[in-house]
Amino acid sequence: MEKIRVIIDNQQKAVKIPTGLRMLVRRCCNAVLRLEKFAYPAEISVTFVDNQQIQELNKKYRGKDTPTDVLSFPMGEKGEFDTNHDTGAKVLGDIVLSMEKAVEQAERYDHSLEREVGYLTAHSMLHLLGYDHENGGMERVRMREKEEQVMTQLGLPGSSSYVLDEEEG
Repeated sequence: MEKIRVIIDNQQKAVKIPTGLRMLVRRCCNAVLRLEKFAYPAEISVTFVDNQQIQELNKKYRGKDTPTDVLSFPMGEKGEFDTNHDTGAKVLGDIVLSMEKAVEQAERYDHSLEREVGYLTAHSMLHLLGYDHENGGMERVRMREKEEQVMTQLGLPGSSSYVLDEEEG
């Protein structure tokens, strides 16, 4: 597989980032790209924020004045991506992850913070590659299967089933 560059920026102080979490995020990005047979060098930006920061972004970009767990800002459309002319890498987009929400959800679903952050990263990576679960149906099911496949590959399989509320996902 081609070189993958994952740029990680921690812009929050609410949650201490555990040792190894940045590496897990990188491994997760790589696992999704391998699963999807993405054959090009790629660049992804991941930013850790708090609930207030993600609420502001959610309101600005999605019109929802509430904190969410993760936001994806794809740079490509229909498999076409901009290229970083300095590196030749395809710029897939930005992932913004609320560490506070990740902690809350890890507790709610009774699994580790690492599992939650890995899942949210896989979920968001699939969005960057063009997947969309908003309309439900088979696309949502396919996305869910791919997320769990990545989690299992990384040694973080689900310990319980997820029940999604309408606002979640």
